Amino acid sequence: MRFTGMNETVSKLRAGLADPAGPLVAPGCYDALSATLIEQAGFSAAYLSGASVAYTKLGRADVGLVSVTEVAEQVGLICDRVAIPLIVDADTGFGNALNVQRTVRTFERMGAAALQLEDQQAPKRCGHLSGKTLVSTAEMVGKIRAALDARDAALIVARTDAVAVEGFDAALERAHAYAEAGADLLFVEAPPSVAHMRQLCQALGGRVPLMANMVEGGTTPVLPAAELGAIGYRLVIFPGAFVRALVFMAREMLGALKADGTTEAYWSRMVDLKGVNQAVGAEALLDAGRAYDPGIQAWGVEPQGRG
Repeated sequence: MRFTGMNETVSKLRAGLADPAGPLVAPGCYDALSATLIEQAGFSAAYLSGASVAYTKLGRADVGLVSVTEVAEQVGLICDRVAIPLIVDADTGFGNALNVQRTVRTFERMGAAALQLEDQQAPKRCGHLSGKTLVSTAEMVGKIRAALDARDAALIVARTDAVAVEGFDAALERAHAYAEAGADLLFVEAPPSVAHMRQLCQALGGRVPLMANMVEGGTTPVLPAAELGAIGYRLVIFPGAFVRALVFMAREMLGALKADGTTEAYWSRMVDLKGVNQAVGAEALLDAGRAYDPGIQAWGVEPQGRG
């Protein structure tokens, strides 16, 4: 059965992209908890980062190790939990054009509002790492067309990594070809300067919306969303910020625990059990359960003994 409400989330995403107050900002998530916190923070979309899935699910770098089924599982779990549109990093589509079609149908069935496909050869790697190789423009155009034929409503984001491999002018040529193939959004990865970003938006922004990728420590300058919107971008992702903050804070907490034998020194920078349960909506979940079983107790109340 197709994911209930998918057309609604796609409509929300289209509206966000068209909002003159934009650009639309989509922080990167990697599981249902991170997506829930993004939604609670007031963001109108989230981006399922393939790199962050590799970091958190495998404890490995973004070098093409994550499988289509592992990503699909995360998509389903996230979309079961949040109502904001989810933009999914689908890497290369996990194969040729026929694999792309299966990936599109699978991710859309799980609830994805948009899928991002890139023109790297498999195994792919992070767009801000060196050593990338590309498929031909013709092969990528075929993948885009296959994705469009397979989709029901989800948007198709076409990414090119050509800037670092073939040069900026070649990346522009590829992006124009991908727009001509029918891509709903364009993502030219890793422009090295603000001047290049402006040139991209001037050359391509009139055709389809453009996406900017903000990677802390990456090749592209990290700018505020408002400045990126002024340049001409309609969608801005911060794909790895969440997991990078997590690594930083977790190291601090573990260091305190190792040194002190307790987490007490870190209590002012963490939530307690009640705080976690508030974040994940424990009481609302139990309230919903009482519609079917009135005997379900409120959170934190021990059930009465029978005897």
